[in-house]
Amino acid sequence: MKNAYKMIDFLIDDSDDEKVVNFVKSLTEEEVKGEASSSRVPRTRVYIPRYREEAAVRLYNDYFSETPVHPEKKFKRRFRMSRELFLRIIEVYLRKPTADDIARLYNFHAQKHGLPGQYTRGDQKGPSIMLEAVASQDLWIWHAFFGMAGANNNINALNYSPVFNTIKEGTAPPSPFNVNGHHYERGYYLCDGIYPDWAMLVKAPHNSIDEPRKKFKRFQESARKDIERAFGVLQGRFAMLKTPARSMDFNKIRRHMYMCCIT
Repeated sequence: MKNAYKMIDFLIDDSDDEKVVNFVKSLTEEEVKGEASSSRVPRTRVYIPRYREEAAVRLYNDYFSETPVHPEKKFKRRFRMSRELFLRIIEVYLRKPTADDIARLYNFHAQKHGLPGQYTRGDQKGPSIMLEAVASQDLWIWHAFFGMAGANNNINALNYSPVFNTIKEGTAPPSPFNVNGHHYERGYYLCDGIYPDWAMLVKAPHNSIDEPRKKFKRFQESARKDIERAFGVLQGRFAMLKTPARSMDFNKIRRHMYMCCIT
């Protein structure tokens, strides 16, 4: 408003056009300077340091030292705890952790979230988990079951595995084929001699005396190596499967394994 009055007074005066233009420019520059000077300065975030060790020392000096700053009555009134309990807290927690403390923490975490003792086998250095998988010649993993403790064998894993659930429920996809004049509606799985004698499991004969049996055993064992090749490709593609698991959470390890099988 002040500049507006100046402008009116200047126009009333008999001045030439050049003076008017210069006067308007001066007013514009004053407005720009005023806006620049009145702009808000951005506030910066204040960093508040927290020194836990120093706070623990101060807490000890205030209440638990030989010459405490605050009397015992004030301490009890503030914390509503006995002096002996807080002295034990100071002794156990408010100190630097030792190697025994870290080992106890890892053991407690393993018992609650990690792998219990039954996952450890005698021939393994640490806990291990079994992976049951069904793979075809093109390295396609059709079925994966991960989660059995490494101390179990293939029979125990098969009893808990859902590999035959679709066959029991009648929801398995049809896969008919003919062998030696016999028609079969469902597929079959190649396995070794440890598995039970089920109709959908094809094992190599124990005593291969005649040439046809020897040939069948040779082809069956050769085709059964497709699953071993699939395991080798998994380990070669994902380095995390060749090294011990970094995570101690069982569900996270299982999700990582299924992710590797899918991709």
